[in-house]
Order: sequence, then structure tokens, then C-alpha cells
Amino acid sequence: MTKGPGAERGAGLSAVSGAILAMSRHLEVRDVLKTIVASARELLDAEYAALGVPDDHGGFAQFVVDGVSEEQWKAIGPLPRQHGILAAMLQEATPQRLGDVRQDPRFEGWPGAHPDMSDFLGMPVADGDEILGALFLANKRCPKPAGGCGFTEEDEALLGMLAQHAAIALTNARLYERSRELTIAGERARLAHELHDAVSQKLFSLRLTAQAATALVDRDPARAKDELQQVTRLAAEAADELRAAVVELRPAALDEDGLIATLRTQIQVLDRAHSAKVTFAAHGLRALPAAQEEAVLRVAQEALHNALRHADAQRVDVTLVRRGQGAVLRIADDGRGFDPGAVRRAGRHLGLVSMRDRTNGVGGTLTVESAPGKGTAVEMEVPGG
Repeated sequence: MTKGPGAERGAGLSAVSGAILAMSRHLEVRDVLKTIVASARELLDAEYAALGVPDDHGGFAQFVVDGVSEEQWKAIGPLPRQHGILAAMLQEATPQRLGDVRQDPRFEGWPGAHPDMSDFLGMPVADGDEILGALFLANKRCPKPAGGCGFTEEDEALLGMLAQHAAIALTNARLYERSRELTIAGERARLAHELHDAVSQKLFSLRLTAQAATALVDRDPARAKDELQQVTRLAAEAADELRAAVVELRPAALDEDGLIATLRTQIQVLDRAHSAKVTFAAHGLRALPAAQEEAVLRVAQEALHNALRHADAQRVDVTLVRRGQGAVLRIADDGRGFDPGAVRRAGRHLGLVSMRDRTNGVGGTLTVESAPGKGTAVEMEVPGG
């Protein structure tokens, strides 16, 4: 028994509904883009799908593909420019449905490693008058009519519906990221205020005392010695107050989003900002006591800083998994490593002392495995609650 048009339309709407729900689960822009592209390709049974978000310079700020392997994507080379059919979608906000994209007069070719494409369906993603991106599919998996396009009018309507909801999801993700930026900016301002109040007066006294000691060295060495002892005391007090000010500032994102989301966001930022590949995976984790979550976050930040700034790592893998009532954090890199026998000398430079103090402070354990030229693995286990 064949399905009628109504049944096919119902199946298509059901698939669109599933795609919309998938998009709504993500808050980071990159995740939303990936979900839109994968949903569109699956929805319309296409071999390839892509979505480009334009920048202000004739190129693309972001470009996400589905159906192309990572090796193929690297071989293709630089991102495309806004020209030809892509430009028509972005500038004119018009859908494009073509039987053979290669025969269109606007077609300007593609790099040698680019997969061959024929039938094509493109749809602008717009929020009112603002064009947020261009979503397009190629090579419908179906018999093609002679000289025609495998994508149908119904496909175009479904993709248009998906694009409308994609615009909402993308706008929401952008607003979310902007709110996070404002939260971080506010937290930085508060931190600056805390540090100024807690430490600046102490540092001012420290400077005056050091100046006095300098002036007394030649004519009254005994008094100079007393002043230098005062310098030592003031420096220790300043360090204690600085440490207290920092420890008391629990990251706002941790309270709002939880440990996994906060770590994922920070690692995504590091992955974009550094040439090294930085990955994150979390499995089966339960909520931890607040002090343990903050300790895990701080240790992760310190270990990531070491791997990216000091170890010249090309890859850093971060995992967070449940163990009993608690959790295990592991940060492994392929960097230069170090001699564990030199930990006492290098520990403070690498932040190992701070990481151990934070771990011990919440009843956890910290292990560090490393060797010169063999990378480093930092593992922290906390007991949970």
C-alpha cells in the first residue's frame, strides 16, 4: 500500500518537529549550527549539507558542513567567499533550487578536493531583515528527473520551515553567548574591585617600607634589616589576602550552568583560541557539592593552562566521569612533559602545589603522570556528597 500525499506531509512535519527539538537542546552557537546542518541533511535525505554564517568582509565567520569527512574538509582548503549562488542567498534572501548547480551561470567552480555536486537546494536563514546565514543541500538521494532537480517544492517548503526555526535557535544561542560574555565582564569587574580593596593598601605600605630600607642600607644597616623584615611580613599578608579574595569568588557560570556546561564552554573557547586541539567528554556525572565543583573547575583550568602555555601540546583531552558517588577529572596532553623527580623544583611553576592544595581541600586525590617528551596526564578524584 503506497502512502498518500497527506501521509508524506505528516511524516515530513514530524521530522521537522524532531529537528526543531534537537536544535533547542543546544545553547552554544557552534552546536546549534552543527545540529541545523545535520537535521537538514537527514530531513531531506541529501548527500551533503552546509551552513555559512557571513562576516562583514565578504567571507564567512563560521562554516559548518555535514557529509564531508574531516580529511576531505582539510584538503578543500580555505572557506569559500560570498560569491555566486551563495551571494544570491545572502544578499537577495531568495531560495535556490537547481537541477545542476554546475550549469548555473553564477557557478564559479570549486577546489579540486571538493566533492562533485549536481542538484542543489539553498535557503537563507533570516531573522526579520537580517540574514543570519545560508543553508544549502546537494545531491538528493533519489532518481533525478531528466534535466531536473531531485529536490521538490515540498522539500523547499520543509527546508524553509526548518530555516525559520533555525533562525530562532541561532538568535537565542547568540543571545545566550552574549549574556555569558556580560556575566564574565561583570565578574571581572567585581574581581578587580575585590583585589583593589583587599590588596592595594598593603602593596602601598610594602613599597614605602622597601624604599625606607633602601635609604637606610648604607647609614644604618640595623634599621634597614628591621625594615626588610617588615617587607617580608607585609608581602606574606598581601599574598594571603590576594589568595582569599580569589578563592571566595566562585565563578558565576558555575552557579548558573553547572560544572559540565561551564567546562565545556571554557574548553570550546580554548579550542578556538589555540592551535592545539582541545576536546571534552563527560559521562554519567551526578551533581557534586559546590566546593568540589569549584575545585574541579580550578584544577582543570590550571592543567589546561600548563598544557597550552608551557607544554607546547598539540592535543589536550579532558574527560570528566562518574566514579561511585564522586567524579574523576583527567587532563591528558601530548606536550613536552617533565621529569617527575623534579616536581619539587617545578611544582610551583607548573601550578602543581595549587592543584594539590585545592584537591586536598575537598578531600580528593591528585595524581600526575609525566615524562620528558611523553606528555602529561593530571587526574583528580573527588568523593562527591
